Amino acid sequence: MTENEIQGFLDATVGTCLNTNCMNVFQMATFTRAAKEDCRQYVGAAVERVSRIIFKVQEACGISAKVILITLQKEQGLLTSKQPSAGVLRKAMGMGCPDTSVCDSAYYGVYNQIYSAALQLTRYTKGSFTYFPVGRPSQIKWHPESSRCGAGTVTVANRATAALYYYTPYQPNAAALANLGGSGDTCSSYGNRNFWVYYNNWFGSTQASPAPLGAFESISATAGRINLKGWAFDYDTQDSIAIHAYSGSAFVGGWVANGSRADVQAAYPSRGLLTGFSETFAVNPGSRQICLHAINNGAGSNTALGCKTVTVPSTAPLGWFDSATATSSGVAVSGWALDPTTAASSSVHVYVDGAFSAGFSASNIRSDVGSKYPALGSRHGFSSTIALNAGRHSVCAYALNVAGSQSTSLGCKTVTVAAAAAAVPRGNLESVTATLTGANLAGWAFDASTTASTDVHVYADGRFVSGFSANGTRTDVQRAFPSQGSRHGFTQAISLSAGRHSVCAFALTASGSSSAALGCRSITVASSAPRGYLDSVQGVSGGAQVRGWALDPTTAASTAVHVYVDGQFSSGFSASVERSDLLSVYPDLGARHGFDSLVSLTPGSHRVCVFGLNATGSASVDLGCSTVTTT
Repeated sequence: MTENEIQGFLDATVGTCLNTNCMNVFQMATFTRAAKEDCRQYVGAAVERVSRIIFKVQEACGISAKVILITLQKEQGLLTSKQPSAGVLRKAMGMGCPDTSVCDSAYYGVYNQIYSAALQLTRYTKGSFTYFPVGRPSQIKWHPESSRCGAGTVTVANRATAALYYYTPYQPNAAALANLGGSGDTCSSYGNRNFWVYYNNWFGSTQASPAPLGAFESISATAGRINLKGWAFDYDTQDSIAIHAYSGSAFVGGWVANGSRADVQAAYPSRGLLTGFSETFAVNPGSRQICLHAINNGAGSNTALGCKTVTVPSTAPLGWFDSATATSSGVAVSGWALDPTTAASSSVHVYVDGAFSAGFSASNIRSDVGSKYPALGSRHGFSSTIALNAGRHSVCAYALNVAGSQSTSLGCKTVTVAAAAAAVPRGNLESVTATLTGANLAGWAFDASTTASTDVHVYADGRFVSGFSANGTRTDVQRAFPSQGSRHGFTQAISLSAGRHSVCAFALTASGSSSAALGCRSITVASSAPRGYLDSVQGVSGGAQVRGWALDPTTAASTAVHVYVDGQFSSGFSASVERSDLLSVYPDLGARHGFDSLVSLTPGSHRVCVFGLNATGSASVDLGCSTVTTT
């Protein structure tokens, strides 16, 4: 029982108290007791209520608070007493008060009685007492006056029952059992009978196994997903227990409540730390009720932790078609689009007059979108130019999710493109993607005056870097411009140095006399220089042990490491030792980039410097130096 449950139970059974000694209002100072073989440490306090004392003893000794409560009633009637005396309080649990002699003053006091009785009952369950062995017949007296009343045979079924008989070594006779609410005859005893009666009346059958305890604390939803948080444990086991989730009659998922919950352990010290859960599941959008059940361990039944209702947002893409503005060669479109399930940039497809015209990534920074959807970032804007023939056109934009499995119409706009003074190339730079050595470009281009493939020139930071023919097959372009044929696509890799670059593409006419801009993109190319770290240089007998890692970011192959001693090349070896920490940082490059090698040295002090090389040996990185002394 929790402390609040114990206090509520005392308030209910006592009712209106007539003095300060009632179990629901009595308070006293407690002292700290060191841990014993059968009970953990009890930390005392200046003032504690009876409910607090019972809860702490329950947790320290691993004994049910219900047993303590029933014993208070069975021995002195304290659960229902509205005006108990100080004399009754000092022997509250009957501890040290045998029927055949006076009470032992060493056990006087409410706190002393509760702790000492719980400790004794706990010891009784350990099996070292043999008066009433479990599973074998024993002679148990009917009454303290055994010479007059005798005894009867009882086969004790378990240690809990044996502990009760050790504590009160008498059994009820037929007369006592025939009148459960009153008296029997002169050989009747009532202690264990009353324990059974009170327990069944207040807490239910003594045969029931305790059900799991827990709480369904919260439910939250993001697009297509729900998160469930709470805790649960079963008093029958120290192991973490299973939790099952249902939506209506449909099973949503199951998991084990094994997350760290120090707050739960603080409230229930006899439980372990691993009782919490925070689980996320994919579910269909809409309003739904989720119910959780803690799965019982061993005998007993599962516990319903409750139900909560949540509205799960749709996973369909979102966005807005801001504008479509006619240009001299087509239309400039802008807006934003995002996938509500991820911060990754999604795609936008544009259809002109019902036919696919262009597709591109919505990856421009839109701070207004980022402030509205802070968990998804701000790289969801789009702005692109699409080449169109002169005339009136219907331009429609669609947002796609990252997987491309769902799309949402962002709307349509009508534009009128003026007739060009002369034929100019058309096309679109659809994407520029950074690589380890430069960038990959994709798009299409053609010269309206011919079906032949045209050339594309690429400039980076204002300087020409590549020229090639746009002769890849693009059936989508052919559908939009049937008279032009299909061989107008391009995918091209260009080499760039590390750093940020502005990449622009231009389509040339067949004669090469004029060109049209297909678009520009800004990208950042990562450095291809080797990387690494010198973890340690340790002087050992005969040399120095050098440890660290080195890699070439352009390849998963192991690279070389060179060691210089006192300014002179000393040795070289491969950085091929497996390093799982590198795999988590460079998942595409594998884990075999560590080194742990002995460098031979003459005795004395030496300056040891280590360098990591790239795969071709054409570049190196200084991993560091260290001075060591060898013997």
